[in-house]
Amino acid sequence: MQLARRNLAVYVSLAAVWGLVAVWQVYEHVRVKNHARANLRNRSQDIADTVGSFIQELQIEGAVFSDRLQRALDRLAGVRTNELTRSGEVLSVLLLNATNDLVAKAGNPIDLEQKDLLREGEHWGPRSLIIAYPVAGVSVRHEGVTNPISPFLLDPPTNGMRPRFPPRRDERRPERDASSNALERTSSEGPPPGPPPGPPPGRSEREGRPRDGEFRPRRPWFVRGFLTDAEFQALAQKREIHGLVLAMSTDAYQAVCQQDLRLRFFITFFAAISAIGSGLAWRNVAKSSQLQLRLVRASELNTHLKEMNVAAAGLAHETRNPLNIIRGLAQMLSKMPNAPVETQEKSREIINEADKVAGQLNEFINYSRPREVRRSKLVLGSVVNEVIRALGYDLEEKKIDLRVIGESLSIEADDQLLRQALFNLLLNAVQAVEPGGEIRVFAARRNAAEAVLEIRDDGPGVPAERRTEIFKPYFTTHKTGTGLGLAVVQQIVLAHGWEIECLPNVPKGALFRISHLKLAA
Repeated sequence: MQLARRNLAVYVSLAAVWGLVAVWQVYEHVRVKNHARANLRNRSQDIADTVGSFIQELQIEGAVFSDRLQRALDRLAGVRTNELTRSGEVLSVLLLNATNDLVAKAGNPIDLEQKDLLREGEHWGPRSLIIAYPVAGVSVRHEGVTNPISPFLLDPPTNGMRPRFPPRRDERRPERDASSNALERTSSEGPPPGPPPGPPPGRSEREGRPRDGEFRPRRPWFVRGFLTDAEFQALAQKREIHGLVLAMSTDAYQAVCQQDLRLRFFITFFAAISAIGSGLAWRNVAKSSQLQLRLVRASELNTHLKEMNVAAAGLAHETRNPLNIIRGLAQMLSKMPNAPVETQEKSREIINEADKVAGQLNEFINYSRPREVRRSKLVLGSVVNEVIRALGYDLEEKKIDLRVIGESLSIEADDQLLRQALFNLLLNAVQAVEPGGEIRVFAARRNAAEAVLEIRDDGPGVPAERRTEIFKPYFTTHKTGTGLGLAVVQQIVLAHGWEIECLPNVPKGALFRISHLKLAA
C-alpha cells in the first residue's frame, strides 16, 4: 500500500510538471503572437509616416496634384517596385476626406462601411490588417488646372481625430498679396480718387465684399457663374485629405505564428515523452527494488534455515530414538491380553501423545529444511483439484461448499512444494469455517506475465493486529494446531519469489492472496 501511494505521488508529480511545461508553452506562444502583432502595427505606423512625408513633399502652394499622388500610392501598394515597402506587404492604400469619402486609392478595394474602421481603429482579417490614421487636411487637384483654393484657408472638421501631420508653419496663416497690402495703405491715407469701391464685375450683389480680416478662397473665373461660395467651399472640402487607411498583409505574421506554434508543439510533445519515459523508468526501478528486497529476504531466510537444519537434524536424531522406544513399549502394554483395562487405555494415550510429538517433530524438520525449487510447467486448476480430493473426507464431514472459480492458468512452479502450500492453506480454511461453510479458490491474470491466486473462506477471519504475525512459526489460533502450517506456506512462497498476504474477506472471513505467480509461456 505504501509503495502504491509512493508510485501514485511520482506519477502525479510528473503529470504536474508536464502540465506546467504545456502552460508555459501556451504563454510563450501568446507572447510571441502579441509581439508579432505589435511589429506589424509598428510597420504600418512607419508606412503611414512615410505617406505623410510624401504628401508634405508633394504639396505645391498647399495642394497636391492627383496624378503625382496616385503614382506614389501605386508604388506604395506594390503596383510598382518601391524600396520603402517589401514585396506584397501593403495590399491597398485609401485617402479619405473629412466626411470619410474616398479621395484617392491604390491596391485592393476595402469595404469601409463593413469594417467600420474609423470607429474601431483597426481590423484583423484572415489575410490582412486594416488600420486607419488621421492626416492633416491637404487639397488634391488635377495637374494643369489652377488650384481653386488654398487648404490653409479652410478650417475643416477633423472628425474627432488629432492630425498626425500638422501644416507647416508658413502655411498656418495666409499671406496677403500685393493688392491687399496696397489696399491697406490707401485705406490708412484716405479713400483713393475715383468711384467708390463695389463688387467686381461679374460678382452678384448677394455675395458682397469680404470683410477685413476675413479670408475666403476665391473661385476661379470659370465657376463664378455656376457655384456660390458655400457650394464651392463644400466642393473643395471633398478634395481635402483627412484620413489614411492602410491594408497590410498578414502573411509574414501568420508565418511567424505558425513557426512558433510548431516549435511549442514539439517542445510540449517531447516533454510528454520525457514524462512518460520517466514514469516507466520509475516503474521499472520500483519493480527491481521489490525483487531485490524479496531476494534479500529469501536469502536471509535461507541462511537461517540452513542453520536451523543442522540443529533440527541433531534434535531429530536425539529425540526419535527415545520416542520410538516409548511408543513401542506403550503398544506392547496395550496388546497384553492379561493387562488391566485401565493400563490399556493409558498405553493408548501414550501412543497418541507420542504420535503428536512425532508429527510436530516432522513438521519442524520440514520447516527447517532448505527449499530447492525445481520449476516446471503446471496447470494450476489440476493441482488444486488434486489437493481438494485429498481433503475430501474433511469436506464431507463438515459439509463444506468448496468451489474453484476464475481462469484456467498454467504457471511455473515446483509441483511438490505447490501441493504442500495449497494443502496447508485449504486445511487451514477447513479448520476455520463452521459446518456448512463456504470456501472459494480464485485464480486470475494480473498482467501478461503474472497471475494471482486467492483462497477465501467465510470463517471468523483474522484480526488486523494478527495478520502479520500469523505467518510466524508456532503462532496459531487453533487449539490443535502446531503453528507451522502457514510458516511453511510462506517459506515455499518466498522460495518461488512470490508474495503472500492475509486480508479480510468481504463481508465475512479471511482471504489469503498469493501474487506474482509467473505464467508459463
